[in-house]
Amino acid sequence: MLHYEPKDLSVPEVHRLLLGGVAPRPIALVSTISKDGINNLSPFSFFNAFGANPPIVAFSPSRRGKDATLKDTYNNLIATKECVIQVVTHPMVEQVSLASAEFPPEYDEFIKSGLTPVESDLVKPKRVKESPFQMECKVLEIKNFGDGGASANLVICEVLKFHAAEDIFTNGIIDPNKIDLVARMSGDFYSRAASGVFVVEKPIGKKCIGYDQVPKHIRESEIYSANDLGKFGNSESIPDDNEVQEFIKKIKEETLEQFESGYDAFLRYQRLSDYKRMLKAALKLPENQKRNIELSVKCALKNNDMDFAWKAALYAATIK
Repeated sequence: MLHYEPKDLSVPEVHRLLLGGVAPRPIALVSTISKDGINNLSPFSFFNAFGANPPIVAFSPSRRGKDATLKDTYNNLIATKECVIQVVTHPMVEQVSLASAEFPPEYDEFIKSGLTPVESDLVKPKRVKESPFQMECKVLEIKNFGDGGASANLVICEVLKFHAAEDIFTNGIIDPNKIDLVARMSGDFYSRAASGVFVVEKPIGKKCIGYDQVPKHIRESEIYSANDLGKFGNSESIPDDNEVQEFIKKIKEETLEQFESGYDAFLRYQRLSDYKRMLKAALKLPENQKRNIELSVKCALKNNDMDFAWKAALYAATIK
């Protein structure tokens, strides 16, 4: 590990560490309006949500690093106490990047970026038509943390009204593949959230057995990762011996179309993430049988088939 104390680094060095290590960060595309009625639009990646009752979001239009001057967004918020916060999606990310250019205060970034202003219902700043999720907000508090370059100005807002496109929902939940959000990384790097979507089952409302109750032979396996063991610990119960034996009997007797045995077939099923055929092939292989069964378990865990994973893992323990 490398070890740093901020006092020993320059401000740009601290900034680079934060941007690279605290990532990916959601992007707030914030629209404000000046006291003279000029629209302003700028993205901020120091942003997140902090509560739902009432709905609270916050972002930081920090001071400019080069000269510690305040940004137009900050000045407008001080004057009007209102904004609209939009999310940033992949189809609009280049235009949003353009809006981050330092145009003079008298310039309208909607015009400069080509993004479309839409009237808000409860606040004066405009909404961005291209964004599928918009929040009309009032400013509750602004906290300042220094007056030097890159110092934070934390803007805490209450959401007064949400606007969400109908087509981003699946079964009442905003679908990450449909909303196609992007997030900020270090330097010029961004992350496209939908490309890296995976599922982690939350333990809320469950009486999980916990990591410590996962059988020792599973915890000490060289095949399973810490994430794999975490999935086992997220379970509420462990199958008994009868359930395991019935499961293995069914796998052995089950007829699968186009099934082939042998180690080459096992490797092919592994490449295809076909853990059921992997297990059936492993049961027919006399060499390294325990290891091969555990590899099928790992594949089942990757596909979130916990019942299969538990029974196959427990059976593997019986093999000497």
